[in-house]
Amino acid sequence: MPVKKSGMKRKLKTSTDKSAVPVKIGRRGVSLGVDEIFVAKRAHERGPGQVLTLGQNHVGQLGLGPDVLERARPALVPELDNIVEACAGGMHTICLTNDGEVITFGCNDEGALGRSTAVEDSETKPGKVKLDAKAVQVSAGDSHSAALLEDGRVFAWGAFRDSHGTMGLTIDGIMQTPTLMGVSDKVMRIASGTDHLLMLTRQGQLYTCGCGEQGQLGRLSERGANRSSRQGLNQLLMPALVKFNIKSRLEFDQIWTGAYCTFVREKEKGKIFVFGLNNYKQLGLDHTQVYFHPSLSEAFSDKNWLKVCGGQHHTLALDSNGVVYSMGRKEYGMLGLGEKCTDMDRPTPIPALQGKKCIDISCGSSVSFAVTEDGEVYAWGMGTNGQLGTGEEDDQFEPAKMGGEALVINGGYCSSLIKKTTLSTFLA
Repeated sequence: MPVKKSGMKRKLKTSTDKSAVPVKIGRRGVSLGVDEIFVAKRAHERGPGQVLTLGQNHVGQLGLGPDVLERARPALVPELDNIVEACAGGMHTICLTNDGEVITFGCNDEGALGRSTAVEDSETKPGKVKLDAKAVQVSAGDSHSAALLEDGRVFAWGAFRDSHGTMGLTIDGIMQTPTLMGVSDKVMRIASGTDHLLMLTRQGQLYTCGCGEQGQLGRLSERGANRSSRQGLNQLLMPALVKFNIKSRLEFDQIWTGAYCTFVREKEKGKIFVFGLNNYKQLGLDHTQVYFHPSLSEAFSDKNWLKVCGGQHHTLALDSNGVVYSMGRKEYGMLGLGEKCTDMDRPTPIPALQGKKCIDISCGSSVSFAVTEDGEVYAWGMGTNGQLGTGEEDDQFEPAKMGGEALVINGGYCSSLIKKTTLSTFLA
């Protein structure tokens, strides 16, 4: 049997502490939380594709069965050839098929797969999650998963965590199977951080639930964001509306997450509002504090931003010209700005990608990815566990080109899209 997550999890409990750094481990070590790349096509954009995975597989998160412990190069997941979206959770994977079915594999200790894994080794292979309608989007966090259905309902399963341990998914505890999230309005987008879930309604309003200790929920005071507050877990786990301290009513059209923070794009002018952990100025705000309520980030004021995504302590951003920017913590090369760079408090163009028009970006805890319009895939950051796909474990301080051709890197934790006609290049 694969090693279970309970004895090997290395989730940092001091995410707000500037001395906290991801621990580098050997090839046979334990996952840091996100140590694999999932390659698939994004929902409703370029049609279905196949899935490739790489990195550590101690709990089946690569979908390659119980006998494969790691992959330094992308490996094709069997029987998955109709995938439009894939997301990497802490130690599990969730995929969406072109037919609206949800498929999961990996660690199921806290219900993150949303299905029974009573049969030995069944968690290491793709299996379907039972839902009563077609799904149109999926997301994954550390120990939770979520699916947006075509009728605007959101179902989630698994559990959130905070500094005290498992919080449960709802006030009833861990949910082993899909559970309807209590949002009265129809939802059009979802996104997951490490331990929080965002739901953007069709009216452009934002609901959040999960852990709020780093301000990532955007709707509670510092005292109220802890489970030891008077209302306890109820106000954390019950989805509630995020209110913006603006006189006029704002409408939003896009949401993104970092591990412990949230980015929201205003629809009319494209302004970016942020909240959550900012100890390395990864939110583009001046003060290295936790922002418990939304703030307008002036660092994002001069561009038309297509996407923003975050790791544990760093952020990537993609503008409408296809330029990739990074900011936040420099360790392990995750900013892609060279070995001698400093921490950055503003979005900074990545020199190695200049002259290349990029169409998508993604972050892991301490890794970064970009895809160009020509299908080139670039990776940089922490190389331990083979998550960069270079075949080596060295850190990459500047973007390194992966083999093969891709179109999209799915947000969340690290996923990429690959064209079916070039699989052999990736698998070489």
